[in-house]
Amino acid sequence: MKTSKTHNYYFLNILFGFVLLCFISCSKPKDEVPWTYLSDTENLEAWTAKGGNATYELNNGIITGTTVANSPNTFLTTNKHYSDFILELDFKVDSSMNSGVQIRSNSLAHYQNGRVHGYQVEIDPSKRSWSGGIYDEGRRKWLYPLDNNLEAQSAFKQNEWNTYRVEAIGDTIKTWINSVPASFLIDEKTASGFIGLQVHSIRDPKDAGKIVQWKNIKILTDSAVMMQYSTKSPIKPFITKNKLTPDEQNKGWQLLWDGKTTQGWRGAKLDSFPEKGWNIENGELTVLASGGGESTAGGDIVTTEKFSDFELKVDFKITEGANSGIKYYVDTDINKGEGSSIGLEYQILDDKKHPDAKLGNHKGSRTIASLYDLIQADVKKPVMPIGEWNSARIVSKNNHVEHWLNGMKVLEYERKSEDYLKLVSESKYAKWPNFGELDKGNILLQDHGDLVSFKNIKIKSLN
Repeated sequence: MKTSKTHNYYFLNILFGFVLLCFISCSKPKDEVPWTYLSDTENLEAWTAKGGNATYELNNGIITGTTVANSPNTFLTTNKHYSDFILELDFKVDSSMNSGVQIRSNSLAHYQNGRVHGYQVEIDPSKRSWSGGIYDEGRRKWLYPLDNNLEAQSAFKQNEWNTYRVEAIGDTIKTWINSVPASFLIDEKTASGFIGLQVHSIRDPKDAGKIVQWKNIKILTDSAVMMQYSTKSPIKPFITKNKLTPDEQNKGWQLLWDGKTTQGWRGAKLDSFPEKGWNIENGELTVLASGGGESTAGGDIVTTEKFSDFELKVDFKITEGANSGIKYYVDTDINKGEGSSIGLEYQILDDKKHPDAKLGNHKGSRTIASLYDLIQADVKKPVMPIGEWNSARIVSKNNHVEHWLNGMKVLEYERKSEDYLKLVSESKYAKWPNFGELDKGNILLQDHGDLVSFKNIKIKSLN
């Protein structure tokens, strides 16, 4: 059978196209994921050292950190912040060192004079072998230790290059060491921050000059959700919401609210929890909006237990124009009539929209984190935007009291002192004998008729 010239031309075109397509596809790099490389550069201009005085050098794509004597922890941090991402990198560490990789971390002037704080993927060549575990640097310490993950402990290769993969998507952080699942943390504390490479402080000056190295540092942001590993994991997640961290358990903290029920709480003027005005949903305890009146709906709620010296932590979220408060040393037998129960109050307020911010006998003493109507909180206090969570902390020991907001101490005073008694005499509380002087009292969450939510309510006795 004869073949026409047209047919041959058509066949050659197809063959040429096939060869060209094959050439193009075969020429593409194997790694087609749109990574951004953070270390394959000629300099470290995209990074900044923070904390101590350890040194960092970049050679042939390898960042080398070297210990120095008499220095606190040092961090080489990205100038850019990241929220949702997938991070991969290789590291090699001296077998006698401790190190880590910071993620979603920050350095803020108000927080311990700029101390680097946030999630750290541990590098641990010691016999403990917790490399890949999650430590909360400068805050809550261990969040996901690897004491129950023997496979991850065994995955670390001593004196060799190891590979980390970190997926931080929403409130979930997962880590892998050399492709072995290491950590699975669900935590709402911090949504964004820098990446950091840690050179740990050393105790013995003889350890100066030891090194830890990183290379092939690459991050994926735009397609992070699409490129994450299977959402199923062979290891158990640790959900921090309304739970005690390992460090808190060791230090004697207790939950004041279990995140699910009304156990441990009652109405301030009731024998049981209010039947209206409060809602429990998604691990949040919320006082509902009812027109802004003071204790006119469900009313205030108090702990069934009383406390003397204590440290209290509460996360709270306000809505626009909202007013509420956390009271302590409350005596529910006082003021059984209209209004709130009586006690010292850590004020919760939208300072920009609520008129109370400009009221009170003592200037500014009704603003957020202030000792209500008595002492104004530091004007430089760090306040999260409306709709985001703030962290309140109250410490009371031997009548010395401190108010903290988002990691910053914003006021302190001596309960029962002459100065304190003078402030009370000049306030709305002057009509209540011995106001705020109880040795033991309830903790109260206020219903002021505005929508305010609470979670992670924890207390530690300081007796």
